[in-house]
Amino acid sequence: MESINRMALELVDEAIDFADELAVEAFELESGATVLDFGVDATGGYEAGLLLAEIQTGGLATVQTESGTVADAPIPHVRLHTDHPALALLCSQKAGWEMSTDEFEGLGSGPARALVAEEEVFRRTGYADACEFATLCLEADELPGDDVAEHVAEACELEPGSVFLPAFRTDSITGSVALAARAGEMATFRLAELGYDPLDVLTVHASAPIAPVADDYETAVARTNDALAYGGRVHLTVDEPFDRFDELPSTASEAYGRPFADIFADADWDFYEVPTDVFAPAQVTVDVVGGETHVLGRPDETLVAESFGL
Repeated sequence: MESINRMALELVDEAIDFADELAVEAFELESGATVLDFGVDATGGYEAGLLLAEIQTGGLATVQTESGTVADAPIPHVRLHTDHPALALLCSQKAGWEMSTDEFEGLGSGPARALVAEEEVFRRTGYADACEFATLCLEADELPGDDVAEHVAEACELEPGSVFLPAFRTDSITGSVALAARAGEMATFRLAELGYDPLDVLTVHASAPIAPVADDYETAVARTNDALAYGGRVHLTVDEPFDRFDELPSTASEAYGRPFADIFADADWDFYEVPTDVFAPAQVTVDVVGGETHVLGRPDETLVAESFGL
């Protein structure tokens, strides 16, 4: 398979070529790295969010919007499909790179993680990328600078001029769209955490409602997580049976039924203090090839509606 960083670069080039149409901005730092503002100072939008989600998955997922409802109110949803879930969702889309410098804090996702390949998921999948370019998407309140670009370049053993940094705020249109595309990643990661071989997940089809844009980070991060944990629906096609499928949806968590604003507040907004089993989609169908089909969990549209302020 072609390098996921190279495939992502084709999408990055598309964002640069159609920056005006996407309401995004691209500029070069002194180091030579390229920053793409998908929704920090730039307005962004639904098309920008869909393209960003495709970049985050290394070009290995199809991402679209679809009509949907939440408590009978028309609310658009994001639909994602991939036939390469281990690579697209775990080795690329997952926000597994905590970016912290003296001047910047953010979460990194995207194919540049596979150039470093030090996380546990890369050992389990046996995947590591090799490419002369790196793309790391950053969820942050501000745009990255040369310090971030140089950090990424050093970690990926590249020159800064080969680094591309799409960035977005959680509380942006782009952020709401791109984060709604994570239901499939949450299900695949949860299943891997339970001990299932991620390479035995063959296809993922997922959808979740797009949260209304909040006016502050805390409300935005609570809404986008509520959209996934209480409104996300995922279908998995897998190769092997497993005796812990019932632990896969968010309904298996003791925290199920509480809005994330309360869950995060109780943890003093320290995400590491939040039980990991609540970070899962609300409902999951697991189709074992040649075997049983399990339908697990349930959505809570009332909670999502309240979270969205409907």
